[in-house]
Amino acid sequence: MTTNSRFAPPRAAYIHVPFCRHRCGYCNFTLIAGRDDLVDSYLQAITRELSWLETPREVDTLFIGGGTPTHLTCEQLQQLCATITEWFPLADGHEASVEANPLDLTIEKVDLLASYGLNRISLGAQSFSASKLALLERDHRREQIVSAFEAARETMQSVSLDLIFGVPDETLDNWEIDLKLALGLSPDHVSTYGLMFERGTSFWSRLMKEDLTQVAEEVERQMYLAAIHRLTQADFEQYEVSNFARPGHRCRHNEVYWAGETYFAAGPGAARYIDGRRETNHRSTTTYLNRVLANQSPVAESETLDAEDSARERLVFGLRRLEGVDRGGFATATGFEIDQLVGKPLSKFAHAKLLEDDGSRIRMTQEGLLVSDSIWPEFLRR
Repeated sequence: MTTNSRFAPPRAAYIHVPFCRHRCGYCNFTLIAGRDDLVDSYLQAITRELSWLETPREVDTLFIGGGTPTHLTCEQLQQLCATITEWFPLADGHEASVEANPLDLTIEKVDLLASYGLNRISLGAQSFSASKLALLERDHRREQIVSAFEAARETMQSVSLDLIFGVPDETLDNWEIDLKLALGLSPDHVSTYGLMFERGTSFWSRLMKEDLTQVAEEVERQMYLAAIHRLTQADFEQYEVSNFARPGHRCRHNEVYWAGETYFAAGPGAARYIDGRRETNHRSTTTYLNRVLANQSPVAESETLDAEDSARERLVFGLRRLEGVDRGGFATATGFEIDQLVGKPLSKFAHAKLLEDDGSRIRMTQEGLLVSDSIWPEFLRR
């Protein structure tokens, strides 16, 4: 394996498990619902794809995402974990995360995951409100979130909750109740996401037919600010646009992405970044299975970033973090001065008080966080 001197060998790995009980109306992730008959073929394919590494690669962080990894049976989950940790042995002091659905997470599964070195659970709670969960087409309720959280807390070093805000007809008071109930469980980490209406989802179709109505922009803004206030008041550090952590509980794996570092990945739709090349596997689970089991590459998209594009991406990822980007460190890592790349838009956003620039470090302001998605395209454009 040859390496580009600009890029260190990956010390992180992502494994995608595409199976779900059903597809929620807002979900645009790579998944397949109601096809548990494909799980055994998937396990064979993951084993084969990872064998193409030729030698095991020790990692500091591992993330098993989906889909719903915990939808697998204990036997299937054990086979998956054994395969993954054979090819990605976990280094001392590692972080190894798995996404979990409250309805699927049992004490038996938590103990099994822990036996393979998994030490962090990201629990897809989304809400504690029965009506909100029903609208989101989630298959769990509040009591199941509590039960799953308590099972994870028994064994895991870190437990995270995912929450969604800005659901049709949701009020600021409703969202405040979700935040209060989440904090009542004392999680180590909380991720908060505004509901997105993604093209191709049933929610998008319903929005176009006016069967669903988006929350007013100002209400969604107040919800985001409420999350920042509630969580920081409870001693959580907001360390990224959507992520809050107690001391020592940041998601180290996600920080690999935001730092522009390299990482391995396997499974349907999985995206890897190695030696400056981005590769993404086919999103179709059946296409992925057919290709890998026929000893063909599952890669659907491949792109080698030149030095400038790589630097621009690194800048955008870095600015998602609340600590921002250090000018000197950025220049050393990329060979580019920030002003050389984005001098004009940087000046514009700083003047609009969306960014702070003290001459040595650039970071988002709170106002900038609220409109961050509109800033990134100008920094990526050459």
